[in-house]
Amino acid sequence: MKKGFTWRKLFNDIHLWLGLASGLVLFVVCLTGTIFTFHTEIEEMLEPEKYKVEVPANAVALSPDVLIGQLQAAQKGKVTALQIPQDPAKPYRLTLKKGEGGKGGKPEGAKAKTGEGPKAEAAGPVAGKGGKGGKGGPGGGRGTTYLVNQYTGEVKGTTEGPAHGFFEAVEGLHRTLLVKRESGELNPGKIIVGASTIIFVFIILTGLVIWFPKKLKNWKQGLKVKTSGNWKRINHDLHNSLGFYSSFLLLIMALTGLCWSFDWYRQGASAVLGDQIFKQRSEKPMTSDLAAISNQKPGLSQLIQTTNGLLPYEGNYRITLPADSAAAVVLSKTQSGFFALSAADKVQLDQYTGQPLKVEKFADKKWNEKVAASVKALHLGDIFGTFSKIIYFICCLIATSLPITGTLIWWNKLKKKSKQQQVPTRPAVTSPAVSQV
Repeated sequence: MKKGFTWRKLFNDIHLWLGLASGLVLFVVCLTGTIFTFHTEIEEMLEPEKYKVEVPANAVALSPDVLIGQLQAAQKGKVTALQIPQDPAKPYRLTLKKGEGGKGGKPEGAKAKTGEGPKAEAAGPVAGKGGKGGKGGPGGGRGTTYLVNQYTGEVKGTTEGPAHGFFEAVEGLHRTLLVKRESGELNPGKIIVGASTIIFVFIILTGLVIWFPKKLKNWKQGLKVKTSGNWKRINHDLHNSLGFYSSFLLLIMALTGLCWSFDWYRQGASAVLGDQIFKQRSEKPMTSDLAAISNQKPGLSQLIQTTNGLLPYEGNYRITLPADSAAAVVLSKTQSGFFALSAADKVQLDQYTGQPLKVEKFADKKWNEKVAASVKALHLGDIFGTFSKIIYFICCLIATSLPITGTLIWWNKLKKKSKQQQVPTRPAVTSPAVSQV
């Protein structure tokens, strides 16, 4: 006798068939997301000769202006950005674009194409990293990031390397399944990943409905794994319990990840939040006072000192240098530490006078603005520093296992159902007397 319709059965069927349809893609996306979580730490660990500097006894770093001048003279280019870590044992990172600012380069008043716009931000989690000459050849794209010893001025290398190349491939697999298309063309890999992510959202929601017990007194069963059971029971409990524990963060990862997959989704989410997602890089710097152009410019050390007065805490700096003679200097500062919030405070200073033009503190933003500004950090898992990255790593590892454990549950039920259908019906037993009649 067939069972009648129930909402629980409907959700179970939706959960099952959506999982089977997208399981392979979700396995790849979750696995690459797991691997990518600690990509920065792994790169630095594999190449310590580049990512560590020896701190001298009297640790006094050279002026950022001196380091910039030396690199520009050696590489015949223009430094567009500078990263100063709080950790004195880590080198400075200078992003340089060749063919600009040096011999044969563009004049200072010419606006440089930095590749940092809405499309660059939407391109992926590591859109701010430059490769050799940037993407598009020497002098194009985002430029090359050099690692410079701040105490000696020695160039230790660039961020390029085997580990960096590996994680670029991992990111490409995560976002587009390594399918490449020219700029402006629809990428089928990106669409497949985005569609699978939408499916994943429904899988999570239907999974939560299925997890909720029929009888409230049995709710504890869904929170633990019965290790004393057979492997089928253990597999079922792993899928059921671990899926529940990780569901909230997986939902955040999926909903934020869609901001890279579809423009319509990002625009819709921005409308719901009341603030534009990825607007940081589309915002143009404020205008410096051109009347003071004849005055002597303050050095970066002085600008950093001014910013420290406005943002009185230790942290990491990312400084975006003016692209032309009118733009302001933009200094972003983030806290560092195991539980440190990754959100940046931003200060814009006049490049001629050093006067503050705009101060944006993350703590002063409205709730919706904080969420919109934190989409990237929420997706990558570094919203609360190393602590949240560890949590995200575990959740991504669980997410990678869910397609496997879910498929095994379906396969076991399929075999059980097949065996039940193959059981022969026993013939009716008749007595000899009856048969003789």
